Amino acid sequence: MRQIVAEVGVVSRADGSAVFEMGNTKVIAAVYGPREIQNKSQQKNGHALVLCEYSMAHFSTGDRRRQKNDRRSTELSLVIRQTMEACILTELLPHSQIDIFLQVLQADGGTRSACINAATLALADAGIPMRDLAVSCSAGYLNSTPLLDLNYVEDSAGGADVTVGILPKLDKVTLLQMDAKLPMETFETVFALASEGCKAIAERVREVLQENNKQLEYRRAA
Repeated sequence: MRQIVAEVGVVSRADGSAVFEMGNTKVIAAVYGPREIQNKSQQKNGHALVLCEYSMAHFSTGDRRRQKNDRRSTELSLVIRQTMEACILTELLPHSQIDIFLQVLQADGGTRSACINAATLALADAGIPMRDLAVSCSAGYLNSTPLLDLNYVEDSAGGADVTVGILPKLDKVTLLQMDAKLPMETFETVFALASEGCKAIAERVREVLQENNKQLEYRRAA
């Protein structure tokens, strides 16, 4: 797995925020809410409304041409929103709205997983109640070899790619996406590898949150 670097509280005007890096992939997440629902027609009975917006900075890739990724951004926004809805205790926040904004600052493979991990940190930073940490990691199968956390070159080499999202303590899968068919035996190997990657990321996310809590306690004591 590539090196993970993460930090919370990076956007002062947001209720919660985080930067999450996996290798050369870097994303930023900002959470606003819970707050009053702006569009009453979207209100859910007895549950908070979760909205998510994913985008890529035009400088995030080596291609300097203007990025035309509206359809992909819409699809990823939906995928990430559904993943976060599975971990947020929306029933505790009725008649409210939670907005999650995600932007890819550097793209080198695994942006979907990095966004989910960043969103989880930002939600925790905002104090949003969650049933578990939502974490994600990808794995692939290239040249008959399972690979964890693919970068852009590996992901573009033509092998299969499996993205997994889990709630680690509850042992629940919240996301499973494949971009190519795999024999069942190979799929099970790649899926298990991605799941182990998720668990390692969950440990890192917990460490970041614990370190942040220690810093907050130190500031209060000072």
